[in-house]
Amino acid sequence: MKKYNVAILGATGAVGTEFLKLIEERNFPFDELRLLASKRSAGTKLKVCGKEYVVQEATKDSFAGIDIALFAGGSISKEFAPYAVKAGAVVIDNSSTFRMDKDVPLVVPEVNPQAILQHKGIIANPNCSTIIMCMALKPLYDLAKIKRIVVSTYQAVSGAGKEGIEELEKQVKQYCNGQEMTADLLPTGSMPKHYPIAFNLIPQIDIFLEDLYTKEEIKMVNETQKIFADPNLKVTATCVRVPVYRSHSESVNIEFEHDLDLQAMRDAINNFPGVQMLDNPIQQEYPMPLYTSDQNDCFVGRLRRDETQANTFNLWVVGDQIRKGAALNTLQIAETMIKNGWI
Repeated sequence: MKKYNVAILGATGAVGTEFLKLIEERNFPFDELRLLASKRSAGTKLKVCGKEYVVQEATKDSFAGIDIALFAGGSISKEFAPYAVKAGAVVIDNSSTFRMDKDVPLVVPEVNPQAILQHKGIIANPNCSTIIMCMALKPLYDLAKIKRIVVSTYQAVSGAGKEGIEELEKQVKQYCNGQEMTADLLPTGSMPKHYPIAFNLIPQIDIFLEDLYTKEEIKMVNETQKIFADPNLKVTATCVRVPVYRSHSESVNIEFEHDLDLQAMRDAINNFPGVQMLDNPIQQEYPMPLYTSDQNDCFVGRLRRDETQANTFNLWVVGDQIRKGAALNTLQIAETMIKNGWI
């Protein structure tokens, strides 16, 4: 099998380190592996497949000879993506920078792999919550066209990076020691107010926009429409940060153009790659973030009719947002390109 020269930008962060785990787990066919990060992280030593690599500071010349550049995300993507493309690399970017660019495909490989062929050097990885929801929606969308989606998310603190995990851990210790909990990060670092997440829920992820939705909520609307190539698909979202370390959960209400059989829906979900039904109410079996962390699949449960609206159903979907919601989906895009000879 042909091997590829791979660069990882943001190699020391939560998504970057997950890239390294997955490359090893999935036997990704790399020849050279170039780990890149900020000047602050340069010099860090990381081990992949038994070999030690030294993280280099990312510069405009870092991508010479690279075939595939995996970008872990953040504002750094906008700066370095043009350099990587100019050097001949295909960039698969995990930030929001390019997602809604009409010339950049937004891809979940199980849902819209053919969109990859439209790339002009950059492929965007969708928002983590969007990916997890779309994995549950696609097998159902293939049964009947979806008219409207109402989604509420319950998003883990690791969605805010390592700092989110550290803040939750700090606050739990403070609370247990009878100390006042201090908050420096959530709901978002750029805002003047910060609230504790320990023993709390914060109904804000990212900044508020003029229509009073947050950027995270609007991402789910716009990205879902783009992934399904359906601008008429109606989506409304409420995104909430919860005191969970890892794995996002979502309550999804779906209205279809015509009625569906519940068993046919269960079968479609179970037969779809990357999704599993875990739905046995009698035995109290349903997806929970504690048990889906570090899993590659998304899990669907609580599937039932919405008795208040025709052709409408509720479901609950949970997925590891660092894996399928970020690093795994990015790597799967690269694997899809390799498998089909698109690179």
